[in-house]
Amino acid sequence: MSNVVKIREVGLRDGLQLIKSNLSTESKLIWVNKQVSAGFTEMEVTSFVPPKLLPQFSDASEIIIKSNKIKKLKPTALILNIKGAIRAIEAGTKKITFVLSASEKHNLSNVNCTTDQSLSMFNEIIEVSKDTKVEVAAAIATSFGCSIQGSVPEIRVLELAKEMAKKGACEINLADTVGYANPKQVKALFGKLKDQIGNVPMAAHFHDTRGMGLANVVAALQEGVRRFDSTMAGLGGCPFAPGASGNIATEDCVYLLESLGFNTSVNVDKLLELRHYLTDLLPNEKLEGRLGVAGTAINFKKKLL
Repeated sequence: MSNVVKIREVGLRDGLQLIKSNLSTESKLIWVNKQVSAGFTEMEVTSFVPPKLLPQFSDASEIIIKSNKIKKLKPTALILNIKGAIRAIEAGTKKITFVLSASEKHNLSNVNCTTDQSLSMFNEIIEVSKDTKVEVAAAIATSFGCSIQGSVPEIRVLELAKEMAKKGACEINLADTVGYANPKQVKALFGKLKDQIGNVPMAAHFHDTRGMGLANVVAALQEGVRRFDSTMAGLGGCPFAPGASGNIATEDCVYLLESLGFNTSVNVDKLLELRHYLTDLLPNEKLEGRLGVAGTAINFKKKLL
């Protein structure tokens, strides 16, 4: 099994949707460039949602257009419906991630439609993207539980994953939207997911709400997951799910993976430099993560790019 792990930074989307700060387009692009210089090749740089709901993404098209000019970077965007998909494709997005929820109540709260309606919309998006080179990934929110609905049937998560893989998803991402997951649950669900989606790559999106985020990363690694979402300084969360606080911190996740012998191609020192930039950029926000406070251990072998 490969020891190469891809980390996708989602701070410019998931990180910004729950904080009060509204960054300028210029500041966002500085962030993107700094993260690319640290070794990142894929970043979720925006979300194509109604600006009146989330004004921090009103520059979505501009961010995509300018990010596309950055060498070695694949800028991606989150979408929730067909309108967002069309906007993203027209802006030149190389990869879009469509999100639906395994929790009916969360899906209604998040996108105002049932999960089955979202699934039908995913089929439309696949059709719209067929004549383009845009990759369409699928993310299943609340895969491990929901703060609105409570427990989420494992079988429902697997049904949704199988259907979207069959329709053409380039990746299936299971998201622990409210930080309910534990390593035993993660290991069990990803173990079953492999049998449902064949060769379609698996990905994971963990929150560290209850301090289980990195433990869940290890559990997912054991089941063959080699793609993870994270945010710098653990920023973010879902604004439509009560208690959905920050993601796993990118710098902590890279440090964990490299310490375990996995190759992320990321320079940790440059990530910590980026964190200093974010400290100045977001003075009114609480930055999470341990590495930004403690630094690396003396015996840590830093990755040389």
